[in-house]
Amino acid sequence: MHEKIPHVIEAWSFNKGEGALPVRAEAAVEELGRRIADGKLESWPHSSAGRHLAVTTNTERAMVMLLDEEGNPGAHASDPGAEDWSDGFILENV
Repeated sequence: MHEKIPHVIEAWSFNKGEGALPVRAEAAVEELGRRIADGKLESWPHSSAGRHLAVTTNTERAMVMLLDEEGNPGAHASDPGAEDWSDGFILENV
């Protein structure tokens, strides 16, 4: 029997703090595309629940991690059908 997962509503934004405006999913995808085109290969959207989403790319592949809180080891997404391998990703660490 599967456990019922509670539905959590979170607002996500690309900026932290008071004036941060939430973005819809479609707008978030567009913003990530703009950032990558501008050479910003790492983005950290923040949620109203205090979670962080790390999205980093080498322009050919991407790594996505969800961190529940600062210092959390997080969970990551992977593509089991991906072929070949990558040299990894370098985080800005700022």
